[in-house]
Amino acid sequence: MPWKAISQAMGWEKGGALRDALAALWARLGLDRLSARTPAHRTVAFTIAVTTLAAKMAKADGVALPVEAEAFERVFQIPPGEETNLKRLYHLATQDVAGYEVYAGKIARMLKDEPELLQSVLECLFHIAAADGVLHPAEDAFLETVAKTFGLSRLEYLTIRASFVHDPASPYEILGVRPDISDADLKVRYRALVREHHPDRLAANGVPPEFRCVADRRLAAINAAYDAILKERAGAQEDCQERCP
Repeated sequence: MPWKAISQAMGWEKGGALRDALAALWARLGLDRLSARTPAHRTVAFTIAVTTLAAKMAKADGVALPVEAEAFERVFQIPPGEETNLKRLYHLATQDVAGYEVYAGKIARMLKDEPELLQSVLECLFHIAAADGVLHPAEDAFLETVAKTFGLSRLEYLTIRASFVHDPASPYEILGVRPDISDADLKVRYRALVREHHPDRLAANGVPPEFRCVADRRLAAINAAYDAILKERAGAQEDCQERCP
């Protein structure tokens, strides 16, 4: 589907109004009907869906910044000669976040047989979200919804998130492990940290009492983080059992 047709449909060439253009674009050009001979990620439909989703993600915190647009241009390949049209589409989509779940769903259907590509798309969205140095809670919620729409598990989402966001409040960060660590390895790591920071061990090694008080707080944080992860994983297993009886 040539970009010229998209430009005409959205009124760009004639300087027409862009209102409701995104909503009508798919129906006008039949973009839901992909050619079986063309890989989904190389179609114009995919380009439009990803561009729209990325732009709406940039708007999730209320302000779409130029640095986020620049990050989008770095991580997503733009068809040669179509930079202007793509920038116009991106700008249009940044007007609000409405309907972003629809575009996430379209991408999920296009890449339903390519889970690794779905993860790559989410990683690119995180790259854009983190371009300004801050992951806003609204962006975090947006990306988590996208991950669910893509069919990614909570742990898969957290693993990708941990590559871009260093949150000291995260129980995984507190234990110094990645979210995809196995239950067995998690237990080994937890027990090692408890031994290392246990006040009795520190006392035996001659650590002054004032430093052992700090260790008490550290040990409490380690216990709380481990309990939080166990609770989270138990909840994730229950959700899976409910969806897949």
